[in-house]
Amino acid sequence: MSEESIRNYLASVEGRLAADGCGPRWEDWAGVPVLVGRRADFRMRWAATNLHLFTVAAAVPEITVPVIDTFTTQVLAYAKKNKGGLPVGMQTGVACFPLLVSDRIDPAAMAWAEEKQRNKFACFARPVVVDTTQGYVGPYRGKPAIGRAYAGHLIEKGALYFQPRQG
Repeated sequence: MSEESIRNYLASVEGRLAADGCGPRWEDWAGVPVLVGRRADFRMRWAATNLHLFTVAAAVPEITVPVIDTFTTQVLAYAKKNKGGLPVGMQTGVACFPLLVSDRIDPAAMAWAEEKQRNKFACFARPVVVDTTQGYVGPYRGKPAIGRAYAGHLIEKGALYFQPRQG
């Protein structure tokens, strides 16, 4: 059941990304299939910046704090490298949803994902942990001081791409 529910969840995310114009595709990251979706949005209220939003999702056997932390770092580096255009910070920024799905979740990893947005210069990550056995999706949903201008947009996209919290 769990392997099927993981596949079904990733397929639903892929469909939502496609419907929102993110052009989802599957890539191989060192032997691990990952779903990558990307879009860019421009808003005058963001000080006339272009925000590149990457969603990168993968299924893993178990999610621990080191696993989601490492994946988040990898996704931020990938997004920064692949966004194109001007360098980050020059009227352009990067936001990421590093999404891991599993049926084995360390509660500390779920708490880590929900705790805060991870920031680098002009790059933001909102890790998402999905527990398929509980049907629970755990992203950060707040409005941090750094990157606050983008928070509403990221909350909206997160709600659109990922099933709402259950239970």
